[in-house]
Order: sequence, then C-alpha cells, then structure tokens
Amino acid sequence: MRRLNFHHLHYFWAVAKEGNLTRAADALHVSQSALSTQIRVLEEQLGHVLFIRSGRSLRLTEAGQLVLDYADTIFALGSELQTTLQNTRQASQTLRIGAVATLSRNFQENLLRPFLGREGLRITLESGSVDELLERLALHKLDVVLTNKAVSADSQRTWQCRLLDRQAVCLIGPPREDAHPFDLRRDLQQARLIVPGRSSDVRSQFEVYCNSHGVQPDICAEVDDMAMLRLLARDSGDIALLPAVVVQDELRSGALELYAEVPDIAERFYAVTLQRQFNLNILDEMFGGPRAHDVK
Repeated sequence: MRRLNFHHLHYFWAVAKEGNLTRAADALHVSQSALSTQIRVLEEQLGHVLFIRSGRSLRLTEAGQLVLDYADTIFALGSELQTTLQNTRQASQTLRIGAVATLSRNFQENLLRPFLGREGLRITLESGSVDELLERLALHKLDVVLTNKAVSADSQRTWQCRLLDRQAVCLIGPPREDAHPFDLRRDLQQARLIVPGRSSDVRSQFEVYCNSHGVQPDICAEVDDMAMLRLLARDSGDIALLPAVVVQDELRSGALELYAEVPDIAERFYAVTLQRQFNLNILDEMFGGPRAHDVK
C-alpha cells in the first residue's frame, strides 16, 4: 500500500471545510481542475468516493466524513508541533486565551493577575461564542477557553474541562437606608430586578428558585453581557442578580451594596483545554490552585 500523500489530504481537507470547490481553489491558489485531480488521486488511493455533488456544493460521503475526522486530528497535531517547537526556540512564551463574550471581565482579570507583567510572557485574549472558540482550540490556535458552562468530550474532541471557581449569585443594588436585613421572600417580591438573559444558567437557576418559593419579582431588564449588567447595576438604581465578582470594585467603594446571596444558585467558571502531546507549564500553574478541579 502506498504511503498517504499529505499534500492530497490537505487539498481534500480544504475542500471539505469550504464545502465548495471554487472557494477552496481560490484559497489554495490552484485551479479547480488541478484540485479535482488531486482529490480523485486521493480517492483512488483510499478506494472510496469522498464527495457527492449537491447543486453547487459538495457533500461528504460516510467515508469522506471519516477521512475528515482523521485529517482534523493530523493537521491539528501538526499545528501544535509547529507552535510548540517555535516556542522552545524563543525566549518569550505566548499564552493564547479565548473567553466567551458573556464571561465576567473581573473574573478574567483576577485569574490573569498573577501573570500580568511577567518577563518573557505574552498574553493574547480574544472573545467569542463557545462554539467559535472551541473550533479555534481544536486547531491549536488557542491554548485554553474560559467559559461559564461545562463542556463534555465527545468522539471527535478530547476536551479537558476544569472547574476553576464557583461564585455565589447575589442581589446587589444601591446602598439601602433601611437598616433591616434584606428578606428574600418579602423584599424580592417587591423588587425591580435586572437579571441575566434567558440563555444564562444563572437565570435558569433563579427561575427555579422563584417558582419553588412562589416569588414573582418585577423583572425590568434582561442582559446577556456581564459588562452591561455591571453598568446597569451601578447606574440604574435597581437591584441586579449577578455574582459579586462582576461588581467587586463598586462593592469595595461603597457605590453598591450586597443585599443577599440567593441560596443554591451559583455561577461556575471553567477552563477548557485540548489533550496535548506537549503540556504548557503556564497552564499547569494557572490551574494548580486548590479550586481547580477536573469535570468528569
């Protein structure tokens, strides 16, 4: 059996990702005919048809999907090898972090604070959806993804998900003149609340709490972005439902006050990495604290 031609495999991989021969040819700077020829050679070598034409697009056959899974792994490992060996030649190290757009900026800064200003370390931080960031992690374009939802491994991705922290969710608002403690069942019923959006796990937990205790608060705003939730909590005069870390500076200054922790509700912060052939020592250092736990 002839050795697999990785040049042909790369051409197949590009077409499979694009789903279109013309776009793939443009990206690879080759003609469509040359690209088609290379893929036919690969199909002949493997003994299976890899694509079925569907209109102007190409659809993977079952064999094609299997080859794509292997190609993803092969080229991701190649990218990891190149990045790792480049870092060994350089005096500096780069830590590439992706964080879901809804994640608290304060939590991210607290996590990174021990590494800021470290000699020889460059940190890149980008935000996006969890799916976008995991795709970049799979291609070894990121070293870790920070998220507030656990991610499970599957047949194609050997994600490693660690619980970094668990933050109680609180009711926080402007300083109160009333000296009596905030009573959840009594005062929550009358409160005007700013809450996370319906896609948030915190929001789901809060609705379960309210339904269980027969409470119907007045929800005046729903906000997906934690940075905006922080601003509204600070400036609106209403009560916000959020982890205290989101408004830690305002709590320290006295601009906001913590009224009460809501029982049995917490936001969890996770770090997702991909199983690697070469471990990054700085990630081991970041996850080495007593609150970092593997999620099974």
